[in-house]
Amino acid sequence: MNKPNTSSSGARILRVLKALRGHTLNGVSNGELAAALDDYPANVNRALSTLIEEGLAQKLDNGRFALSMQALQIAQAHANEIARAQDRINEMNQRLLAGSR
Repeated sequence: MNKPNTSSSGARILRVLKALRGHTLNGVSNGELAAALDDYPANVNRALSTLIEEGLAQKLDNGRFALSMQALQIAQAHANEIARAQDRINEMNQRLLAGSR
């Protein structure tokens, strides 16, 4: 399952992080994550603990887990960067069109 030179625990943590996608508002339970990832709840719990400690996941008031504000800020920063790049491309296209007239 793991490729050479990769960490199985690191890979599990990343799989759990990706599985949290789409559950920001209501969260997802440890059991649901374990079932979705075909893994043991104890393994998922360790991965969640690491993600929480690193600020990328949070335990909601309802006991379920979701991406943290820090994880969402990373996603928003990426979206902002892409939007700025698209604005620059649009500006260059406008100048190109204006110069060809």
